[in-house]
Amino acid sequence: MSTSPVPAPYVEPWLRGTHADVPAVGRAVLHALDLALDDLTKWTAGLKDAQLHAQPLGLTSLAFHLRHIARSTDRLLSYAEGKPLSQEQLTALKSEKLGDETLAMLLADVEFAFVNAAERIKVLATADFDTVRYVGRKRFPTSIGGALIHVADHTQRHVGQVVTTTKVLRALRK
Repeated sequence: MSTSPVPAPYVEPWLRGTHADVPAVGRAVLHALDLALDDLTKWTAGLKDAQLHAQPLGLTSLAFHLRHIARSTDRLLSYAEGKPLSQEQLTALKSEKLGDETLAMLLADVEFAFVNAAERIKVLATADFDTVRYVGRKRFPTSIGGALIHVADHTQRHVGQVVTTTKVLRALRK
């Protein structure tokens, strides 16, 4: 009689002891991105590529949310760094609703964006969080700290939409 190993229980990123070298606020943002990637991987597992581009019940497609998570993270960090958006970022913004990428491609884009973001967040985590920054052409005021926190909450909001849309897609298959 063989026994299967019992899988280790899931431990959320903020309890794993990771990113210990990063000050608390930056570490929390990094943990939010780690949790986002965990959830995106879990909830999209087994989906067909065609499902990514569907809009069940008029909901926004999963593909849009995955593209938007990756690209908005980059844009928000540019604002946190005090930089205007580049032409490349503006062009990518305008095309977020378009594309025919596979699930593997989209998850790879998110993972790449988060790896890139981690290095930037580590630098920003040592800054004065009250330093004023501006967002968009209208130059809405925020701060480095506000932009960093928004990276986390904005990402989690879209992950929640991915989870909900995935549940709808699976319910409609039954």
